[in-house]
Amino acid sequence: MGFARTCSVALVGVEGVVVEVQADLEPGVAAFTLVGLPDKSLSESRDRVRAAIVNSEAEWPQKKITVGLSPASVPKAGSGFDLAVATALLAAAERIDPDAIADLVLIGELGLDGRVRPVRGILPAVLAAAEAGYRQVVVPEQTAGEAALVPGVSVLGIRSLRQLIAVLTGEPVPDEPPREEGRPDPMLAGLLLPGAGAGTGLAADTRPDLADVAGQHTARRALEIAAAGGHHLYLSGPPGAGKTMLAERLPGILPPLTRQESLEATAVHSVAGILPPGEPLVRHPPYCAPHHSATMQSLVGGGNGLPRPGAVSLAHNGVLFLDECPEFSVKALDALRQPLESGHVIVARAAGVVRLPARFLLVLAANPCPCGRHTRHGTGCECPSAVIRRYQARLSGPLLDRVDLRVEAEPVTRSDLLAHGPRGEPSSTVAARVREARDRAAVRLADTPWTVNSAIPGHALRTRFHSTPGALAAVEHDLERGLLTARGLDRVLRVAWTVADLAGHDRPTADDLALALELRTGIARGVPAATGGRS
Repeated sequence: MGFARTCSVALVGVEGVVVEVQADLEPGVAAFTLVGLPDKSLSESRDRVRAAIVNSEAEWPQKKITVGLSPASVPKAGSGFDLAVATALLAAAERIDPDAIADLVLIGELGLDGRVRPVRGILPAVLAAAEAGYRQVVVPEQTAGEAALVPGVSVLGIRSLRQLIAVLTGEPVPDEPPREEGRPDPMLAGLLLPGAGAGTGLAADTRPDLADVAGQHTARRALEIAAAGGHHLYLSGPPGAGKTMLAERLPGILPPLTRQESLEATAVHSVAGILPPGEPLVRHPPYCAPHHSATMQSLVGGGNGLPRPGAVSLAHNGVLFLDECPEFSVKALDALRQPLESGHVIVARAAGVVRLPARFLLVLAANPCPCGRHTRHGTGCECPSAVIRRYQARLSGPLLDRVDLRVEAEPVTRSDLLAHGPRGEPSSTVAARVREARDRAAVRLADTPWTVNSAIPGHALRTRFHSTPGALAAVEHDLERGLLTARGLDRVLRVAWTVADLAGHDRPTADDLALALELRTGIARGVPAATGGRS
């Protein structure tokens, strides 16, 4: 009787579980049984593994074969177990030393000719293996760069099962025929899902510049405050005012991702199948702009079987832009409440419960009414008042209460649109001020678990971080009149600290709080909101 074991990784959402792959050979009628809650694609690995072993010039054992995937209670999905199953079978048949693979983690799909094809989710799988104490992983050659992002792990990238057998047995490693130049690599087909990346990101070298926006001084200032403090933003105004242009330029003024943030975003994109080949690490804040016809499942996560990441997870550590937000379904919009508060989303399905990361900067854009002319001077709005109320009510109060900044985008004037020379500051100038403000906040929050002002709890804002004497008079007045809720008070204080960081103040002044109140309530407070120098 032959027995061998090795390891692979099962992904549950964007988290991995190390799975022990056990192969047992017994005398009897030749058969191949795979146990351990495999899905359909994994059950089909029996035929792929058989053909790959035979075509790799290895002998197929004519015995009763049982392959177990432990723990058996964890659902396993996908073709990434093929390589581990084939290696465990060869070790049980004594073609490979069983001790040589006992501490290996193998991830990869096998073609019928023995070639190893890449699969999605390599980074979170290797992260799970490293956390479990494994230090050697074998992955397809095309994803070796992605696996190498995990520190302390030795990565072996292979192109075929023949090469792996040669490496494990000490034989000469055979050369695989090179890919023809000028033709797409068919091996990469499993990494990118068709259409999965539509509307999910803008390349770093093609990010539009903020200088292209004409006018909109108040909205530009709000955009800068949102980037500096991580505050959510609501832009309302008539069509053509530049709301979408502003939102698309927000990622360009955000600071680059830290190493940890890059790994988190890369793990989500790898599982979702939108990680570009040759770019194993997401270095810039992602940008996701789903269409208003998106379902709740596509927005927060879902799908058949175990839930897959939705738009809120694809925008993790980046920007989620909902254009024409009143056109989204009410259920989809209200589903955003949990991730806005907690930074993650929990999706429960019959196949299991998945926790997906979802810490993003939300930008909402809306017209004042279905026709868009409700507040435009000089033109008439044909929408009945009941239709306008129903349209605006699609954004619930609890959702808008979680949005820190609310700005009215005014129609662009002729002088702004046709003016010669530079229209406004470029993204590089604004991004430099944003980085300075974030650095100032990081120094203040160095001994706390928070890094940006929007993450500071309300209790800490009121007890540990104090404004200048008398600066809270206007805030207290609005709270007593019912213009602010308790959550709204905390969010005004967070915005005020961000305004102070941008202005170079040690503590928020009365003007800083007045600007924060104006951006929260929309009521003019007589403070300038122009982008530029510090007060």
